Amino acid sequence: MSENAMAVVILAAGQGSRMQSDLPKVLHRLGGVPLVGHALAAAHSLDPEQIVVVTGHGAPAVAKAIARLDPEAATVLQPEQLGTGHAVRQALPALEGFEGRVIVLYGDTPFISPETLAALASHPSDLVVLGFEAEDPGRYGRLIVTALGLDRIVEYKDADAATRDIALCNSGVMALDAGLLRRLLVRLTNDNASGEYYLTDLPALARAEGHRADVVICDEDETLGINTRAELAAAEAAFQARARARAMEDGVTLTDPASTFFALDTVIGRDAIIGPNVVFGPGVTIESGAEILPFCHLEGCHVSAGATVGPFARLRPGAELGGDVHVGNFVEIKNAVLDEGVKVGHLTYLGDAHVGEHSNIGAGTITCNYDGVSKHRTVIGPRAFIGSDTMLVAPVTVGADAMTGSGSVITQDIPDGALAISRARQATKPGLAVRLMTALRAAREAR
Repeated sequence: MSENAMAVVILAAGQGSRMQSDLPKVLHRLGGVPLVGHALAAAHSLDPEQIVVVTGHGAPAVAKAIARLDPEAATVLQPEQLGTGHAVRQALPALEGFEGRVIVLYGDTPFISPETLAALASHPSDLVVLGFEAEDPGRYGRLIVTALGLDRIVEYKDADAATRDIALCNSGVMALDAGLLRRLLVRLTNDNASGEYYLTDLPALARAEGHRADVVICDEDETLGINTRAELAAAEAAFQARARARAMEDGVTLTDPASTFFALDTVIGRDAIIGPNVVFGPGVTIESGAEILPFCHLEGCHVSAGATVGPFARLRPGAELGGDVHVGNFVEIKNAVLDEGVKVGHLTYLGDAHVGEHSNIGAGTITCNYDGVSKHRTVIGPRAFIGSDTMLVAPVTVGADAMTGSGSVITQDIPDGALAISRARQATKPGLAVRLMTALRAAREAR
């Protein structure tokens, strides 16, 4: 174990009753991912050896989300919510043998910066608390600081009037050595107004043992916690404003920044152009020089340099667009690879497919990939020409340089260079249209 080893404990057990929701608070989405995903991302900025998430309310759903977001993170259960100190104590078995620094984060506090966490991790004191100067201290716990460092934390319920006048507030985030954490947690009592085991009692206990406690101060905005739907909406607005500003600083053109929405992990290269009303779900990478036209929705996809998407296109998970690909209006791509130079102009669905380079996909083409039980794959070779309104009934392969006639239903493989046509023969009845319309008008007049 390295001398600067880090472990992170994320507290995610609360019910969040003020959200008025059956969904656990930490699973409400911000920037396209659950709130707890932001805490996990912050934790990873420290390159920790271990991450332990303490669950409670809705534990099965939270644990399932954690497994999807970060398979290597451990989850433990706090069966009764008896306070933050009690919650951290549930994580101790998962940290057995760890001797580095432990940082305690919260699953509903999404904006703590990597720089702030690095300051906590590298601070020389045995115990460090993250504090902030509050414009309106409200019901936050207060930090009592003397010349000898942090003396103690006083919860609002337990504070007298003079203490409540202090503007330096406790964020709840704390860093301390693992051995000290183990010793102090067992000494916590619930002799307070809430009858809970407070993590905030640890600084006073540490000082009583002769350890120094200190405070790292951050901007109040970093400590924003989410407790209501209104706060969630405000946090979303703050997240999007930061994401838009960062994208433009990195050389991305946002035609209408206010109507562009990012996810936590959106990656966009310089000189990419993003039109109005574009929504990025999780897992999107846009390479330099690509263009996303207005009213597109992208999730779990990769768009290569020089590609254009939209307007009104949808890229679903597994969509991989090569260089100079064009995906036009009302096109949906799912779990499909489009090699360099492919053109899919409009009104098309490509799912579970691989389209070879420089192929042209006509309007109205559909890969019929689902038979009601299983998904099947369509393979289209390079330089193929798929006529408009072609139904490709998977599994099926269209060879290189092959073609399909418009309106065809393709159920068999097409060899390289071949033309496949599958449609009913046209029958033309001279004069029949006029006779039918005359009869219909007569029938209407008779009524």
